[in-house]
Amino acid sequence: MLYSLFDYFDRVLDIPGTGVFRYISFRAGMASLVSLMITITFGHHIINWIRNRQIGETVRDLGLEGQTQKKGTPTMGGLMMIAAILIPTLLFANLNNIYIQLLLITTVWLGLIGFLDDYIKVFRKNKDGLKGRFKIVGQIGIGIIVGATLYYHDDVVIREFSTPVSVESGVIETPAFQDTKALKTTIPFFKNNELNYEYFLGFLGDSMTPVLYIFVAIFIITAVSNGANITDGVDGLAAGTSAIIGLTIAIFAYLSGNAIFSQYLNIMYIPNSGELVIFTAAFIGACVGFLWYNSYPAQVFMGDTGSLMLGGVIAVLALTLRKELLIPVLCGIFLVESLSIMIQVAYFKYTRKKYGEGRRVFLMSPLHHHYQKKGIHESKIVTRFWIVGILLAVVTLATLKLR
Repeated sequence: MLYSLFDYFDRVLDIPGTGVFRYISFRAGMASLVSLMITITFGHHIINWIRNRQIGETVRDLGLEGQTQKKGTPTMGGLMMIAAILIPTLLFANLNNIYIQLLLITTVWLGLIGFLDDYIKVFRKNKDGLKGRFKIVGQIGIGIIVGATLYYHDDVVIREFSTPVSVESGVIETPAFQDTKALKTTIPFFKNNELNYEYFLGFLGDSMTPVLYIFVAIFIITAVSNGANITDGVDGLAAGTSAIIGLTIAIFAYLSGNAIFSQYLNIMYIPNSGELVIFTAAFIGACVGFLWYNSYPAQVFMGDTGSLMLGGVIAVLALTLRKELLIPVLCGIFLVESLSIMIQVAYFKYTRKKYGEGRRVFLMSPLHHHYQKKGIHESKIVTRFWIVGILLAVVTLATLKLR
């Protein structure tokens, strides 16, 4: 909104100083600042509003230390995070940008699914919440929207430059470029690190390529959103991990949307993707601001309203920046948490069938509960998981030149 207004002031009315809104760095800084102000300044009012309406967490007794004290803690704090993402994005981002539109739709869509789940748990007193099949249908729905848009929309392109050529006068000619609709993505740790989905899936026929690409989008969004949901089990873990991931993606967005840096680093240049820096800045601000109240001991929980949204947004950001194959590294915390449950369940069923009684790999799953069972305080678990998340982020950024 403000972007369009100040663009009019600058280009039409030529008012001095209004051109600053053209700079991504300025708008990103303002977006993160406003996002932090929304969560930190208004956070305690929102928490009191939630508490007054007795919207508290119902805690199942898992035998974990300090678990019973969390009963009744205000939940559905994800609404605070959604507001802190949407408002700065609407104010400072270019709303005509297709990537921004996709991220806004994803934020609202998955936030609504999570809200329905929390609403059923809190107000209908149903601990199971929204049935799993309805969650999956919702995630498939947003996956279809994202996948189809990225495949068919005319503005979703990559720009390929020709090599600059020196002429006799010593002047370097401006490299020519061509925008293409190629479904390329980045393969980490390889020299020629681009994979073209159309080439890879070409043997199945042209008609199947969009279907399979949409299936890939559905799988990634579903996996990452559920991984974030599983990770949200101890105070500050999901929000802090998401902030680290968001900062890493913001760096990728800035580099991928800048012609000079992308050519220097020899990475894929995606026109208009730099606008995602504004969204990710608001995303980071929302996560950090929420940590003000969600760090141990938590004054509010994000609930599925926040966790499903966080994971889905991260997945869509990775897809739009052609970095989805980096998700196992960048989102390694989410991946390990999800795998711990799958390993635990699979091994329990296998041993029950073979030995007559189920055995466990972990003391409890997901993984953070395993460490709680070992007697490690949850604040130390969260800090150590953050450290691992930072290391994974560094490795992810190293793939820019490590090939």
